[in-house]
Amino acid sequence: MSTDTSTIVLIGHGMVGQRFLEALAERGLTATHRVVVLCEEPRPAYDRVQLTSYFSGRTPEDLSMTDMVFIEEHGIELHVGDPAETVDREARRVTARSGLVVDYDVLVLATGSYPFVPPVPNKDAEGCFVYRTIEDLLAIEEYARKSTTGAVVGGGLLGLEAAGALKGLGLTSHIVEFAPRLMPVQVDEGGGAALLRTIEEMGLTVHTGVGTQEIVVGEDGAVTGMKLSDGSELSTDLVVFSAGVRPRDQLARDCGLTVGERGGIAVDEQCRTVSDPHVFAIGECALAADGRVYGLVAPGYEQAETVAATIAEDESAFTGADLSTKLKLLGVDVASFGDAHGTAEDCLDVVYSDSRSGLYKKLVIGRDGTLLGGILVGDAEAYGTLKAFTGSVPPVSPESLVLPAGAGEAGRLGPSALPDDAIICSCNNVRKGTIREAVTEHKCTTVPEVKKCTKAGTTCGSCVKVLGQLINAELEASGVEVDKGLCACFSQTREELYEIVLALRITSFRDLLDRHGREAARGGDGCEVCKPTVGSIIASLAPTIGASTHVLDGEQAALQDTNDHFLANLQKNGSYSVVPRIPGGEIAPEKLIVIGEIARDFGLYTKITGGQRIDMFGARVEQLPVIWARLVDAGFESGHAYGKSLRTVKSCVGQTWCRYGVQDSVRMAIDLELRYRGLRSPHKLKSAVSGCQRECAEAQSKDFGVIATAGGWNLYVGGNGGATPRHADLLAQDLSDAELIRLIDRFLMFYIRTADRLERTSVWLDRIPGGLDHVRDVVVHDSLGICDELEALMAAHVSHYRDEWAETINDPEKLARFVSFVNAPDTPDPVVAFVPERDQMKPDLPLLNIGLRPADDVLEGTATR
Repeated sequence: MSTDTSTIVLIGHGMVGQRFLEALAERGLTATHRVVVLCEEPRPAYDRVQLTSYFSGRTPEDLSMTDMVFIEEHGIELHVGDPAETVDREARRVTARSGLVVDYDVLVLATGSYPFVPPVPNKDAEGCFVYRTIEDLLAIEEYARKSTTGAVVGGGLLGLEAAGALKGLGLTSHIVEFAPRLMPVQVDEGGGAALLRTIEEMGLTVHTGVGTQEIVVGEDGAVTGMKLSDGSELSTDLVVFSAGVRPRDQLARDCGLTVGERGGIAVDEQCRTVSDPHVFAIGECALAADGRVYGLVAPGYEQAETVAATIAEDESAFTGADLSTKLKLLGVDVASFGDAHGTAEDCLDVVYSDSRSGLYKKLVIGRDGTLLGGILVGDAEAYGTLKAFTGSVPPVSPESLVLPAGAGEAGRLGPSALPDDAIICSCNNVRKGTIREAVTEHKCTTVPEVKKCTKAGTTCGSCVKVLGQLINAELEASGVEVDKGLCACFSQTREELYEIVLALRITSFRDLLDRHGREAARGGDGCEVCKPTVGSIIASLAPTIGASTHVLDGEQAALQDTNDHFLANLQKNGSYSVVPRIPGGEIAPEKLIVIGEIARDFGLYTKITGGQRIDMFGARVEQLPVIWARLVDAGFESGHAYGKSLRTVKSCVGQTWCRYGVQDSVRMAIDLELRYRGLRSPHKLKSAVSGCQRECAEAQSKDFGVIATAGGWNLYVGGNGGATPRHADLLAQDLSDAELIRLIDRFLMFYIRTADRLERTSVWLDRIPGGLDHVRDVVVHDSLGICDELEALMAAHVSHYRDEWAETINDPEKLARFVSFVNAPDTPDPVVAFVPERDQMKPDLPLLNIGLRPADDVLEGTATR
């Protein structure tokens, strides 16, 4: 076939179309054939999988998947904004909208799909949108500027992303899903319940089990609401339809190609249309030989490879594809793989569910122990490994695979346990053996090099972590020393740098870099990895090594991240939040009044946090010292919400008020928070104290948690309630007050000493050799003989603590940095503006997007006194 073929015409230039072009180039077909591409959209192929990231700051250019150098080097004729309008199969000729006529020898249809819009009245009214292209997102963004409420019809993958986008644009957001649960295709009832709880906690309203009956419009024809199938009405001024997609097969129908009863261009196992041997179809427009239309990018890539191979007269067939998916929707990890719904005969379910944490894990197991599939909601860390074991019997029990770390004897399956034929990257169908070959035969030593060599990890990115583990394991197995240095500036790990700073009493980043940095980095300025890391090490050891204890003193100021640089958390519109410390969550009425007065006078948004304190949002950088001064005068101090340090120690009311309490949890929480305040660490630290076993303070989800017993206190460590929940492990029990504090001192300083950069205690406890048993040996039984030193380090921190806010407002040199513009210190940032919402204010996001000065009706956030 290849000897006769001279022109290949590709209709459609999405992700699958671009992959087809790359496959042609890899087989040398672009050098022997003329390749013409007709693209309907006004821009070449872009990453539709990451489409929603546009609302997180990525530009259309960032999303582009098309390297124009590649297009030019391979002589590909790319026509954007010029779709094919007719196909004459008898003459083998395509005519584009512009009038361009191209004769073909091979025609490949990659026309994708179109959004399905339910046939409800007023579905085309002003304010109704679909969520499919960059142009759709631009239109939604523009309309949202004059909207307050948005509703998404459809609670599937794209629907949840659309709802998150509307929420990010500042709209009150609703999700309407006809099925009884969210993501009905990917998750079962249990997974849907966990997902629903988490999404509702984010402030989105979900309506399941109801359909849209009508779009309600006003006299001007614009959307004002929706009527639902249960008789209720929903007020909204913006509607996004995300109720699934349908194959774009009209062009095929028009030229007489066979299509399926429910749509899709019928093809055989080579993706050749059943009607015409010169025409192929790939991606979402194709009805594959197994009778399925695949809506994921990975099967489309396989189809693209199949067609390129067929054109080159190589044997290839597409007989079906893995439908496994892993996504982060609204910040929630959701994954499904294999036979996720357990349709196989005699299969069994192994389920772990924690509704409070929004965690749900289900594995489907065959009678012989074979892993058939699974669903993961809230924690999909094991997705890559579990998916690779699908179809085989894992080397550990199924029960251990679903347990979260710290909840029992959880199974540990590293990359070495995977067979070579295990698929690591399902998007690009890359197996473990291929990755090993990239390391051993092609001499790849880094993730970017393996990505370039194999294409693994280049699409959705969910396999990148496993990819890195495989590369390091293969290098170590080959006797190659793996560079575990902190960054390009230091060959040492963070733990090794800590020991160097402590042993040599090094108080300067410059001194450390010039004496112990890599040769090429000495004399330089360091990088964005090592500067804050070393800054944190010096800050945590400052009293012991003789360095300044204030992070904005001298050289230390230049090492800090943005938040530490201004002792406040930077928000999305350029304003800052102010979070005073409220030890143990206990606060007197007079202090509550002070916070209210400050928020009122400076026009700040206030919110009570899960850490039992009050956040004040919307402060301009030049207002921060003025606000701090009023707080300090009232007896407050910095809550260190901006730093990698202790955040809060939550508490219940304990035995003082609660009839179930057995110890004074509030007093203990206050003591602990005041002891460890300002302690700089590799990552943030959270704690809680519960007054009884009912655990109202949720201590077992904290880095260190304390639960009262009749005999004293139980100490738990290594918990995490965030994106990767982990139950804390019991370190010691029935401790006296003094014993408890002594063990926490040791635990925290040992963690600070040995953890990696940005490593939470939960991850550290799983990574450190020996795990919990080793940590217990060190901090309880003093197996390394360092407990006296650990206690001394903590004592030095406690005795030298100074409030950073108080010291800053009394230092003119430090105060000089708190301006929006160095060359115009009295000029506020014009983009920091606000609009009213629910008796408070919120950032003016449209203003932020277009970067204009605020209009007269915008709250500028200036102080009113």
